[in-house]
Amino acid sequence: MTEATANTATKGPLTVVIGCDTFPPDINGASRFAERLAGGLARHGNDVHVIAPAFDKNYGTFTETIDGSPMTVHRIKSYKLPQHKTLRWIWPFNLQSKTAKILREVQPDAVHIQSHLIMGRALVNSAKRQGIRVLATNHIMPENLIKYSVIIPGFLEKTAMKLAWADAGRILKKVDFVTTPTRRAAELLEAAAGVKDVLAISCGIDASKFANTTPTSNAQPRVLFLGRLDYEKHIHNLLKAVAMLPKSLGTQVEIVGDGGEREYLQNLAVELGISKNVHFLGHVSEKELPLAYERATVFAMPSIAELQSIATMEAMASGRPVVAADAMALPHLVHDGDNGYLFQPDDVVEFSEKLKAVLTASPEELERLSENSLHLIQAHDIERTITIFEGLYRGEGFSTATSDDNSDDYSKPIGLLSPALHNRVLALRERAAALRESAQEFRERAEDAREEVIEKLSDLRDEALERTKAVNTRVKKSAKKTARKAKSAVNRATELLKGDED
Repeated sequence: MTEATANTATKGPLTVVIGCDTFPPDINGASRFAERLAGGLARHGNDVHVIAPAFDKNYGTFTETIDGSPMTVHRIKSYKLPQHKTLRWIWPFNLQSKTAKILREVQPDAVHIQSHLIMGRALVNSAKRQGIRVLATNHIMPENLIKYSVIIPGFLEKTAMKLAWADAGRILKKVDFVTTPTRRAAELLEAAAGVKDVLAISCGIDASKFANTTPTSNAQPRVLFLGRLDYEKHIHNLLKAVAMLPKSLGTQVEIVGDGGEREYLQNLAVELGISKNVHFLGHVSEKELPLAYERATVFAMPSIAELQSIATMEAMASGRPVVAADAMALPHLVHDGDNGYLFQPDDVVEFSEKLKAVLTASPEELERLSENSLHLIQAHDIERTITIFEGLYRGEGFSTATSDDNSDDYSKPIGLLSPALHNRVLALRERAAALRESAQEFRERAEDAREEVIEKLSDLRDEALERTKAVNTRVKKSAKKTARKAKSAVNRATELLKGDED
């Protein structure tokens, strides 16, 4: 990577251009990160510009509210890819001249691209010619995109992958800082693309949006998946795993999101005989999203191609256990046996067993898994992520204490946790302690009530026995008396008959 070429910036507000090949209203991991990064930077008082595909026939420069903050968005004419519902195509031929013009007008301190593809490629070249510092965050694995190619035959896929990674390397080597969400993803990029010194910086989330005080419960077992309904997510394995669960559990499945495999997955649910228990909710609003996590007993992520997973982090921030594939960056988030479980990719039987372990866990075990999720998410506070990027935009270098840190010490908060999130986590833990105390008090009252009921039932039984005994005694006495009277009457009748005979 080259050295930063921009002049040394002051500590005041920054002007930042974020370049995206995918951006809301199209929803996927990369677009959601770009949205939250832009919103967070704006809330810090920075002047944020986004260059992104237009999502309809209206293209140009607009003021849009992104993640709650107004900012300038430069929309470029684009075309929806028929084979992928959340990606768009921008003609590259005159894109560099368009991005160069925007950069000359905006005069940013830094440009931050979200991929090396069409938009990122044009912005890198434009920015470097104008002496602007450039950062790149890689969200892409070529292996994920090859499935949507209609021109590359199967026998050429390996060669195509090598060429795709090499192309990524050529672009990313031009920028000043390259980042990925996790250390594992950084190592992959370094090995596959030949890029050196890739920085691991968590995408981060605003955990406060997902904090809730509803304890995890399996009284009504519910499995949640959230994400694109595309092949690399391996949602078919989730449906197969759920079908193996005991029918007596009555497990419900909620699938949030949309994609090219929705119809196939709906048909698969019918084929597996679980369609009545599987609910395809499509895209949900930002207001409804936390409620989906709150309803869940466990979050499932069977994907094998996650460079991080914002949905998994949101589930953890909601205090939910996670069952995930032991692939790519997911083991970074899910510590097996601590805040959930990992299973071998495509091992449906093990997947089902791990889901069952959560769905049948004791309340105490569910509480332990949930609290560990809350602990581990502390390393991924969006405020930390934004602060780190602001430093990079200024060319200040990179601290070793990154937002990719993840501690196994569940007894105390992570040291770099922001005060705001730390206080929220403590509040959640206090709430959980209060709920535990209330639950214990309820159990004690229930036990007292049970003993009282048992005592009353015992008294009623004794009283019933005494009354039954008294009734039996009276019946016996009455029967004896009646028998004596009958005998006396018979004797008198016999004597009268003898008298008549005489």
